[in-house]
Amino acid sequence: MKVLLIDDHTLFRAGLQGLLERLGIEVIASAGSGEEGINQVTQYQPDIVLLDMRMPDINGIGVLKRLRENGAKMPIAILTTVDDENDLIDALQCGAQGFLLKGMQPDELVSALQEIHAGKTVVAPDLTPVLAKIVQGQAPERNPEPDPFADLTPRENEILSLLAEGQSNKVIARNLDISDGTVKLHVKAILRKLDIHSRVEAAVMAVQHGLKNNA
Repeated sequence: MKVLLIDDHTLFRAGLQGLLERLGIEVIASAGSGEEGINQVTQYQPDIVLLDMRMPDINGIGVLKRLRENGAKMPIAILTTVDDENDLIDALQCGAQGFLLKGMQPDELVSALQEIHAGKTVVAPDLTPVLAKIVQGQAPERNPEPDPFADLTPRENEILSLLAEGQSNKVIARNLDISDGTVKLHVKAILRKLDIHSRVEAAVMAVQHGLKNNA
């Protein structure tokens, strides 16, 4: 069985590759981004693709869609940290044959890969009832995605959108006709409410969720 890994976390990717190879599974290539992974799948034609769900350039669903649009026929399994029903539904609807968790035991992962390679659809145990409903044509209602910016004030949303444009505190202060100190206080509040640690993370998060400055 030849596996191709697509995961943006270098240490996890290297560790998983070493683990699979010790368990007798050949890893023919690994990619650190969605675009690189798409190119490698075309080049290497693996037996199975193990695909991370959360990646900064293209997420797992986006990569899955692109691969299927490009004619990739091999089984593709999502490997993620969160057993989210919405992600499972999206993955299966886009042609995934597996939805596995990064916290599973090595022997469980190998067994899952063998079953997927044999043509079965395998999902994390906690999500088996969801799979059953989908198979029966009774896809459960999707839980609405929470708005990560719901707790931000209008001014904080405005400043966050300007951060996403790459503006410095001084430029933001000038554009909004407020002091640098006021901008800094707003940025601190934004980071606290979003539970992140840097303005770069805030900017990336805003871009990923399509937050725009409507001023």
